[in-house]
Amino acid sequence: MTQTLRCISPIDGSVFAERPALSADAARAAAARARAAQPAWAARPLRERVALVRAGIAAVGAMNDEVVPELARMMGRPVRYGGEFRGFEERGAHMAAIAEEALADIAVSDDAQFRRYIRRLPWGVVFVVAPWNYPWMTAINTVAPALIAGNTVLLKHATQTLLVGERMAKAFHSAGVPEDVFQNVFLDHDTASALIAERAVDFVNFTGSVPGGQAMERAAAGTFIPVATELGGKDPGYVMDDADLDAAVDGLMDGAMFNSGQCCCGIERIYVHQSLYDAFVEKAVAWAGAQRLGNPLDPETTLGPMAHVRFARLVREQIDAAVAAGATAHLPKDPADDGGAYLTPQVLTGVTHDMAVMREESFGPVVGIMPVRDDEEAIRLMNDSRFGLTASLWTADPDRAARVGDRVETGTIFMNRADYLDPALCWTGCKDTGRGAGLSVLGYHALTRPKSYHLKKVRS
Repeated sequence: MTQTLRCISPIDGSVFAERPALSADAARAAAARARAAQPAWAARPLRERVALVRAGIAAVGAMNDEVVPELARMMGRPVRYGGEFRGFEERGAHMAAIAEEALADIAVSDDAQFRRYIRRLPWGVVFVVAPWNYPWMTAINTVAPALIAGNTVLLKHATQTLLVGERMAKAFHSAGVPEDVFQNVFLDHDTASALIAERAVDFVNFTGSVPGGQAMERAAAGTFIPVATELGGKDPGYVMDDADLDAAVDGLMDGAMFNSGQCCCGIERIYVHQSLYDAFVEKAVAWAGAQRLGNPLDPETTLGPMAHVRFARLVREQIDAAVAAGATAHLPKDPADDGGAYLTPQVLTGVTHDMAVMREESFGPVVGIMPVRDDEEAIRLMNDSRFGLTASLWTADPDRAARVGDRVETGTIFMNRADYLDPALCWTGCKDTGRGAGLSVLGYHALTRPKSYHLKKVRS
């Protein structure tokens, strides 16, 4: 029996969109078409593939007026922020710009006797499993370089953002990318796992939860298919004694609350030098209290609902458990807080690492703040986590930030900023955040395999 995938809008709990999931046979057929189309796509000149991907990105931009309110209805981000096209274009454009250099042969030698070099070849069929929280930007991270490198792509999007992949594929097809080269597929979890286990695809990129990443790796076990993952996070901020206090409050609180806290690299815990702690907390509470919770279609709304009632329920449970264990919640319940997807932003003090809110991923508009004596204590607390995506350090001293950053177990260190993805830098994590390399030159290396050439010119 065909499963129906349904997107439930967090605005009012109604069914916003639904699509039938592909049967196992239909999914296999889609993968087979992608495999058949891949050699001809890879044979096209690199500059042609780059131009087609750039045109696909531009076609997405042309539909942005429709995409922004649609995204608000699917996952709750306020329309005032204008959607994701700016970051979508920035990432895709950067990967297009560096493609020729990143994919060039690595020359070793070329003399009278030998020509030796390493070439980057596409894996074949790349399977992209994208999340709902930044559905456009996270997808383009892999879709653009995968296509440019000569792979074909199957894109499976989260049910919460059901229409994103369909729109993206339509835009790229309108720009000239062949339909079999880039396919959006509606799949249930079992069928997605089966495609991997049966080696219908050659590379998997998954962004989502830790259990989801574990499911991807279990499906690939024994196949030797590479699986790149970006999973959970509990990203810390550390405000040093020489930090610009106002800048730190604004940057860290925005990192904690933007998108209702539903950011892969959002700030979930903050450590402040004891000399600045009281002032930081006062300003942080005022910052959070100034947010306007409400319908994301209202241009005045700064904080929309969480994407699903069950996500908000988890955050409420963490807050309630922390308060019961002695933490202080500083913000009263917002009138728009309906006990469902609409959730009051919250700042907690008196927290410890015995509390789930400081240990497990929240992925919501809540942040715990703790005072620290010095860098050593901050480093110990920042590393006291099973996750490792980013850390945000606030100081006037870049050398100090680098010294501290060298000892913090994350994939990215920020100084005096937070919650940003620079496409020129490798996007990666460690520990339970997963493994892999997205964007930058290393993103191309991940989406291709090396092949060595050792060519002897003369006989001896």
